[in-house]
Amino acid sequence: MLAILSDIHGNYPALQAVLEDMRKYPITDIICLGDICGYYAMVNECIDCLRSHNIVSLKGNHDCYLLGELQCERSKTVTKCIEFQKKVITKGNLDWLKTLHCQRETPIYAAVHGGWKDPIDEYILGDFDFTYVKRQYPSLHVFLSGHTHIPTIQTKDKDIYCNPGAVGQPRDYDARASYAIYDGQKMEIHRVAYNIDEICQVMKDKGFDAYTYENLYHGVKIGG
Repeated sequence: MLAILSDIHGNYPALQAVLEDMRKYPITDIICLGDICGYYAMVNECIDCLRSHNIVSLKGNHDCYLLGELQCERSKTVTKCIEFQKKVITKGNLDWLKTLHCQRETPIYAAVHGGWKDPIDEYILGDFDFTYVKRQYPSLHVFLSGHTHIPTIQTKDKDIYCNPGAVGQPRDYDARASYAIYDGQKMEIHRVAYNIDEICQVMKDKGFDAYTYENLYHGVKIGG
C-alpha cells in the first residue's frame, strides 16, 4: 500500500498529523512529490521527519528556490520565506535536498512534482493527458504529481492519475491536510485535521505577518 504526499511547505504540524493518520493503514511505501520547503517556518523539522522515516522525496519548485537553482519572480511572500529558510536550514538538510531528483519511475508508478512536460513547474489542471504520458510510460498505469495543491483523481481504462493535494497548504477550501493512498487497485484521497494554531504561532513568533499564514484556516492560497 502506497501513501502519496506533496506540498508540505514547512508545515510540520500538518505533516505530523498526516503521518499519524497513516498508522491506521498497512502502508508499505511513502513518496513525497516535492515542495518540502517554502511558505512556513518549520523547514528543518519537516526535512528531519522525512529523513528519519526514510521517505522517498522528489524536488519541487520551492525546493529549487531554496537551493538557488530557480528564482521565484511571481511572489514576494514566497521569496521572504525562502530567504528565512536559507538562513535557518541545517547543512545536513541542505545537503539532503541537493540529492533529490525531480521525477521518479518505479514498476508501479511514474511521479513528478509538476508535470511531465515540466517536472518542476507545470500545473496540471483540468483533464489529465493520459495519451501524452502513456507514450513515455506505456507499461505503467499510475501517474502522480502535485504542485496545484488541489486533490484530484482521474481514471481512463486501467490508468489512474492522482494529485494528492497539499499537506501543508490546501487550496480547495478545506483546511484539512490532504494526502492519498493507493492499495494496488484503488486510489483514495484522505483528509486530516491538524493544529493550525501551532504553525501560525510559530510563524508569528518568527516575525511573519498574519497575511502569510491566516489562509490556512480557510484552505486557500495566501491572499485567497
